[in-house]
Order: sequence, then C-alpha cells, then structure tokens
Amino acid sequence: MTHDLKGIFNAQRHAVNQTPFPTLSVRRKRLARLAQMTKRHQHDIVRAIQADFGQRSAVEIRLAEINSVIQAISYTRRHLWHWMRAWRASMPWRLLPARARISPQPLGIVGVISPWNYPWSLALMPVIDAFAAGNVVMLKPSELSPHTSALLARLVAQYFTQDELSVIQGDALIAQEFSALPFDHLVFTGSTSVGRQVASAAAANLTPVTLELGGKSPVLVAGDADMDKTASAIIFGKAFNGGQTCLAPDYVLVESRHLDALISALSRAIVHQRPDSREVTQPINEAHQQRIEAMLAQARNHGCRVIDHGDYAPALVIDPTQDLRIMREEIFGRGLPVISVKSIDAALTFINARPHALALYAFTNDKTLQSRLLKTTRSGALVFNETLLHHAVPTLPFGGVGESGMGAYHGRSGFDRFSHLRSVFHQAKRATSRFLHPPYRRWLINLLRLG
Repeated sequence: MTHDLKGIFNAQRHAVNQTPFPTLSVRRKRLARLAQMTKRHQHDIVRAIQADFGQRSAVEIRLAEINSVIQAISYTRRHLWHWMRAWRASMPWRLLPARARISPQPLGIVGVISPWNYPWSLALMPVIDAFAAGNVVMLKPSELSPHTSALLARLVAQYFTQDELSVIQGDALIAQEFSALPFDHLVFTGSTSVGRQVASAAAANLTPVTLELGGKSPVLVAGDADMDKTASAIIFGKAFNGGQTCLAPDYVLVESRHLDALISALSRAIVHQRPDSREVTQPINEAHQQRIEAMLAQARNHGCRVIDHGDYAPALVIDPTQDLRIMREEIFGRGLPVISVKSIDAALTFINARPHALALYAFTNDKTLQSRLLKTTRSGALVFNETLLHHAVPTLPFGGVGESGMGAYHGRSGFDRFSHLRSVFHQAKRATSRFLHPPYRRWLINLLRLG
C-alpha cells in the first residue's frame, strides 16, 4: 500500500506539473462530474450509508449527504468565473506608476482525510473547493464507514482519472502514511486528538493544514427566549444523525428560574420530533453506543436526574458535575446535559473557561446580549435562535478556532483556502523607482524624515 500511495501521489504531481493552471472549463467539468456521480447514484449512497449505520434516516441522508453536495457544486460552478479573476491591489503613491494585482493560483495536490459521521458529504465538500481552486485531490475516507468508502472508491474510479481524484481505502495505519505525504495542503475532519497527530505529521513536510475538529458546542438559553421554539431547535440539532455531528449542541446553559420550563419543552420536542422509529439514527457501531451509554450510566450513578426517552432519542442529563465524562468529553451522541446557572454572567464565565467550540448557539432576541456574545466569546460560528443550519449557507466560512480547528472552507472561503493568492507587481516603463537606488540623494533623506 505504501508503494501505491507514493505511486498515486507521483502521478498526481506529474499531472499538476503538466497542467499547473486548469482552465475555468476544466474546473467546471470536474465539478459537473462530481454532481452527476452524486445524482445518478443517490439510491446507492443511501443504501451504503444505512448499511454502515445499521439504521439512519433516509430523509436526513438526502438532506445532509446528497442535497448538500449538489447544492454546493451548483453554487460553486455559478460563481467560479468571478473567484478565478485576479483583482487590483492599491499602490502607494511613491511607487506610481507601477501596478499590482493579486492572482489566485492552484496549490497543487490536496489531501483529504474524511470522517465516518457524514461519510459522503464530508468527503466531497473539501473536494468541491479544491477542484474549484484548480487542484487535484487524494481522498482517504474513514474505515469506520466501509460500505460508503467502498462506494466512493468504485464511483470515483468510473468518473475521474486517478491523477484528478483518487480514493485511498485502509485503516489507521494507512491514514498515518497518507498524512505523511508531502501534500500542498491537507484537510482533516475528526477528533481533536487525531487532529494533533495529523498536524504533527504534516509539519514534517511544512504542509499547511485545515483541521475541522468539533468539541463541546454550548447552547445559551436566555430568559426572553420562546421555550418551545428554542427546545424544538435544540432537539433538531441534537437528534439529527443521532447526535453524531461535530456541530451538534453538546450542553445547554439556562438560568435556574427557567430550568423546569426548558426541561418540559425539551421533553415535548423529543416526543414530537421522533414519533417514527424509522427516522432515528443508530450509533455507528457497538463500541460507540457503549461509550454513550456508559456516560449516561455514570451520570445516573452519581445522582444526576436523567430523563431518557429511549430508542436512541436524546437523553437529558440535569445538572451533571464537571468531573463526569459527559462534561469532559465531546459527547457525539444522544446525551444532552442541561445545566442551571445563576445568571447570564455566570453562563458566559462557564463558556469562556472552556476551549473554544466549533459553534456557540444562543437563544435570545436581546440585541445587547447578542452584541455582548459577539464581542466577549470565541467560537467557530455564533448562531442565534437556531442550530446546525448555518452550515448550509455557502457564503459563510465553515471552520473552528483553537481546539475546535484551524482554517475554514466552503464557497469563496474554500476557494481562497485551497489557492495561493499570488502577489504580482508590474513596473512601468517610465518608472520613478530609479530615484530610490543608491547613491542616496539628500532630498530623499529629507523626504524620509518627513514620513
């Protein structure tokens, strides 16, 4: 496999050297093939993902895996001509009549290591932006979603040449070899602990990285929030894909006087949103399910009130202590701590004492509080009165900060992320710059003194 990895990488490097700047037409055609691959085989995609999970909502697969990819490609193809254009850079008057511009150029080979929780869309979303920027891609999908990974490998081989897009299947050892290749950029989506390993391997080659790592995304519920609407949005974000979403609400903070009202509203939302067992998503495997249930069991054993609606539905854990696993680890499942605080100030102190999250969700219409959250907290995204849906906005960069990741992509941000924004300087025929050359005249020295 090592030989195969290096052979594929070398073939892609040769292709990049042969065509260092693919035309708009070439890029749009690659994106079109990616869309066709997803559209024509959507039934196969649904079946493969359901086989990996055991049970997963077909509606959610179409929303999050298929439609999201098709819509992202459509948006990118529509705007690509504009993104590829060089733009003029302003020139200091002392250097006139010289001209300058910034020209986006492809990086070369982009490596993508994708996760199991959204095995189709999170594999292809970085590919879309990398293709738009004119790069070729090597993709390593997760071994924990083998049916989808095998389907990706089979279909990609039908729609693309190996030097355009190649899928590498294999276990964690293959992923380590993959991340050690001298890519021009490397994208990893997954846990913070593995992200550190990927960044360390990439550093040996000075390969820049984009890391999408997740973490514990908090929800702040203010006193002016509509509890039923708030609960509906929280449970939507928590129950979607069985909580196996990097952007899922991880814990909820609410003032003590509103705790009971919020718990009642959350319980109603759980019952209302998941009446059909076919619309739930199971944990990806037995080990992951045991991990989640162990968290809930530990909370019960330590005296926490756990409101459990069963059958993979969100389980509310009321006021857990901070030493419990459910408060120390990213949950990535159905557990949802609901924590009472004395005040909004206490909630902000709680949030700011912890690593920066991928998203901070706040339910309030108070403009003063919204402004305060924007200025005094840090997170990949700040979302008011909703969960998850900001990820579907192509004009918003998607990425974390601190332990939740580095770098962002999607739309124009993704194009820029996978491009080298090259500085271009044109000196004029009748340049005044010769007056800056030695020997330095007294008038120049006097001018510099003036600033």
